[in-house]
Amino acid sequence: MKTALLSFTASLAITAASVQAQEVRVYNWSDYIDEDLLTKFEEETGIDLIYDVFDSNEVLETKMLAGGSGYDVVVPTGTFLQRQIAAGAFQKLDKSKLPNMENMWSVITDRTDKYDPGSEYSINYMWGTTGIGVNVTKVKEVLGEDAPIESWDLVFKPENMEKLAACGVHFLDAPAEMIPAALNYIGEDPDSHDPEVIAKAEDVFMAVRPHIQKFHSSEYINALANGDICVAVGWSGDVLQSRDRAAEADNGVEVAYNAPKEGAQMWFDQMAIPVDAPNVEEAHTFLNFIMDAQNMAAASNYVYYANGNKASQEFLVEDVSGDPAIYPSEDALNNLFTTTPYDPKVQRTVTRMWTKIKSGT
Repeated sequence: MKTALLSFTASLAITAASVQAQEVRVYNWSDYIDEDLLTKFEEETGIDLIYDVFDSNEVLETKMLAGGSGYDVVVPTGTFLQRQIAAGAFQKLDKSKLPNMENMWSVITDRTDKYDPGSEYSINYMWGTTGIGVNVTKVKEVLGEDAPIESWDLVFKPENMEKLAACGVHFLDAPAEMIPAALNYIGEDPDSHDPEVIAKAEDVFMAVRPHIQKFHSSEYINALANGDICVAVGWSGDVLQSRDRAAEADNGVEVAYNAPKEGAQMWFDQMAIPVDAPNVEEAHTFLNFIMDAQNMAAASNYVYYANGNKASQEFLVEDVSGDPAIYPSEDALNNLFTTTPYDPKVQRTVTRMWTKIKSGT
């Protein structure tokens, strides 16, 4: 009897230990979720959440293609996801464990099918555009009331950039976003994979390179909100976060975002499970939690990005659902372009060119 009791006690201890060991490791973009949701997830599921952040697809891709990242859920952009699926970096989702997939929005999944047909490997987290954020007052002081804040002319015309350098300009450190923008600006196919066409973007950047203060994919959020810079080429939701931080600080900075009239890139950030994820069951629990309509709405209401969850829309605040910079009109959607991933040879060419552009040599 005593032996049986000891055995039962040991069994309980093992069970408790296994429960305590339940965890999920998530690797997401910086400034990209309402942290209250992370607490809510732990409270509702009893799963420990380890949450790390990155600020470029290239950093994530290096970890993914090396293998053994240790993460259970990661959030690549669609083009990178497609390439990583082909490389065998992700596992197919078990949709029987994802009942909230019924909440997803066909308008977005029809587009993400380009990268992941049938959502076999991923779900959409957020989507948006790559455009221009401006400190309206400073830009108009420098360029006048008719400053082209709705055009790529603002940042790709050297005469404009020469003047804007005095108040500070940041560009994304994201060649997969910046090179298509430059190609589109000069009338080339933004999704070109022809090295000779891609090379034409170099002249566009080198002409304005002396006037770019920094290439970075997250610092511009606070820099724009604080008035430290006056222009940032960035992601829609990040710039809108800057706008709201400036408004909350009541610091006199008015930030505006525009997807330029010549056309802008539409991108999709997808949540996926690495092929070697150590906690697959918990990863599915996290994805299903995120796809809950109210949880997804809370994330969008916090970060000011559109999401691919149709059911969440009734819970979005008017500042998000009613802002055409976040949820564009149908006409505006038709003026957006998407891109596909470069093959390894072209990617090496792009990487070398981007390194040269950043160094300015």
